Amino acid sequence: MGKYDDIINLPHHVSSNRPHMSIEKRAAQFAPFAALSGYGDSIEETGRFTCEKIELDEQHKASLDAMLNQIRSEPGILVRIVYFTPDMLKDGGEYITAEGRFKKIDNTGAKIVLYDNQTILIDDIYSISICQ
Repeated sequence: MGKYDDIINLPHHVSSNRPHMSIEKRAAQFAPFAALSGYGDSIEETGRFTCEKIELDEQHKASLDAMLNQIRSEPGILVRIVYFTPDMLKDGGEYITAEGRFKKIDNTGAKIVLYDNQTILIDDIYSISICQ
C-alpha cells in the first residue's frame, strides 16, 4: 500500500465561500517580480549598440558637394540619402537611409528638404545617390 492511496482518488475540494480563481490570477502569484525597478531597462540600454560618426575626407566631401549641386537643379528627383543621426541617450548614433523626392536645399539651416517634409542636416550626410 502506498503512502497516499487513501486520498489519491478523493474529489477536488471546491470552496463554497470563495469564488474560483482564474488560471491567469493563479499564475500571477508565481510570476517573477522586478526587485529593482528599471534595472532590466538599464541593462538593455547598456547593451544597445551605437556607432561613431565617420569623419569624411576632402575627396568624399567634394563628391558630396558635386552631388548636392547636381540635385539642386532637379527638384522632384528621387534620391537615397545615408546620414548619421546622434543617439539621444548615449555617445554615438546610427546611420539611417532615407529615400524620397528632393524638394530643396535650405542654405540657412544647412539641410536638405524632401517633399515629405523630412529634413536632413548636410553635415550629417554620408552619401547621396539618385534612384532610377
